[in-house]
This record gives sequence, C-alpha cells and structure tokens, in this order.
Amino acid sequence: MTSVSGGAGELRRPLAVVPPGERGATRIADRVVSKIAAQAAREALGELPEDASPPSATVVVGHETARIRLHLELGYPCDIGSRCRRVRRHVVERVGALVGMKVPEVVVQVERLHPVTAHGAAQGRTR
Repeated sequence: MTSVSGGAGELRRPLAVVPPGERGATRIADRVVSKIAAQAAREALGELPEDASPPSATVVVGHETARIRLHLELGYPCDIGSRCRRVRRHVVERVGALVGMKVPEVVVQVERLHPVTAHGAAQGRTR
C-alpha cells in the first residue's frame, strides 16, 4: 500500500481508497456522440453516390442515454426502408459499444435521393 509523508519525522499514513462508484462521473459531450453516430451511419451505408454529402447526426445526451437524429443522402433506386433499418441498428450497436450509452431512439431523415444510373444505361426518360 502506498503512503504519504509530509517530510522528515512525520507519521506515514496510508492513502484512502475510494470505491469506483464514488470517484465521480465521466461525461461524454453531445458532439462526440454525434461524430460516432455519423461515422457508424457511414459504415452501415457503405459507398455513397459521388455527389452525396456524408451522413450527419445531432444528439441529445441524457443520463446514460443518447437520442440521435441522422441526416442521410441515398442513392436511388434502393430499398430505403431496409437501408434505414440497417443504419439504425448499426448506430445503436456502435454507440453502445464505444460510448456505453443506451440508444432508445434513432430518427433517420433522408434529405436527398441521388439517381444512380447503371453503366451503359441510356440517359433520359424511359417509357
């Protein structure tokens, strides 16, 4: 055990051991959780259309919880519902694993759809 001494001739006393629950709290800033959520959304989406903006997030952090709103741009055509579900699931998992917070709510807002043409497909309208 470590002890403390103030100088020559003083009594040595042991350091007080403070239980982990009484040491204080760690607060993780909203913007940190926001960046983690946006990165997790990027991971879940995979490759984005070349003119799409990367996902962004706004977060409200409460006591051990984070409520997240994501803003996405997707390629179209795609199954928008399944892509949003995959993003939600991945964001909940990553924020929980990296920050240790529960995520009771993830709102996904699709801001823009980018038409994706297949290579060799004709440009213009199709009847």
